[in-house]
Amino acid sequence: STMASGEPKAKKQKVSEKRRRRRRRKMSLHPNSLFGMGNPLLDISAVVDKDFLDKYSLKPNDQILAEDKHKALFEEIVKKFKVEYHAGGATQNSIKVAQWMIQEPHNVGTFFGCIGKDKFGEILKEKAEEGHIDAHYYEQDEEPTGTCAACITGDNRSLVANLAAANCYKKEKHLDLEENWELVEKAKVYYIAGFFLTVSVESILKVAKHASENNKLFCLNLSAPFISQFFKDNLMQVMPYVDVLFGNETEAATFAKEQDFETEDIEEIAKKAQALPKVNTKRQRVVVLTQGKHETVMAKSFLSELVQDKPLDQCVKAAHYSANVIIRRAGCTFPEKPDFK
Repeated sequence: STMASGEPKAKKQKVSEKRRRRRRRKMSLHPNSLFGMGNPLLDISAVVDKDFLDKYSLKPNDQILAEDKHKALFEEIVKKFKVEYHAGGATQNSIKVAQWMIQEPHNVGTFFGCIGKDKFGEILKEKAEEGHIDAHYYEQDEEPTGTCAACITGDNRSLVANLAAANCYKKEKHLDLEENWELVEKAKVYYIAGFFLTVSVESILKVAKHASENNKLFCLNLSAPFISQFFKDNLMQVMPYVDVLFGNETEAATFAKEQDFETEDIEEIAKKAQALPKVNTKRQRVVVLTQGKHETVMAKSFLSELVQDKPLDQCVKAAHYSANVIIRRAGCTFPEKPDFK
């Protein structure tokens, strides 16, 4: 009987120890621990029809950069359909979601990117503040703030990004400034979407080398098939510094093809990507490939948990949870608080 009465007590101690650990972890989180740099875009989303996709030769599910033939698309979507505006851009959204999952303290996430001095730029600034992220934009007036048309048909969404100002990010005009670089140095985890490889590979390399030299965690997302195809050189310049590589099944397949992996098996692709050369040998590269509703393959976001040094399976759970919440809503939006234990 003494043994039986001891059990609940041990359980209670375990629970309170868990709670204490969680509190300690929260306390160890500092503002600016997570750093992201990318293309700040205002999302213009609308449910469109097949004719609209055909008119601009868009695939139902794709991510592309706007060409001249797409210029009229942005005006037409606003005129023809009921549009919603949301603060967007892949990296900025990831930083926001991580901050939402963390809740307290505020400003754990820092974000750098380039905007225009205009109404859309003002909206992005407001939204960053509402999301409690510490956004430091490089503001210029040559180009307007970038936009991304999200053309929704059924379960599909075709994204057309008009980078405009986002394309004007300059390392020497922003990243290199002492007060900005200090924020980079404060971070422990770095996350950049592959999309930014089209804008400023020298900025990415400066951050990636800093992370590598200081044994901090540098994460990169493959972002879209066109990155692995048309920006292969930039991608492979950065790859040796990548500690965590993210991608989905389509991006992984294109990457594998471009790298001559000679396999279409997602687990094999993950292993081969993990084995690519790496500068910081203190950390083994982790490759995380998502497959929509099918299981995530991991070779060995997340971000909210990685910043808090959580075990990787907990990171995957957190990522699944937040994706599951966001996928049901228009744009990258979320309820006030997460319900994640």
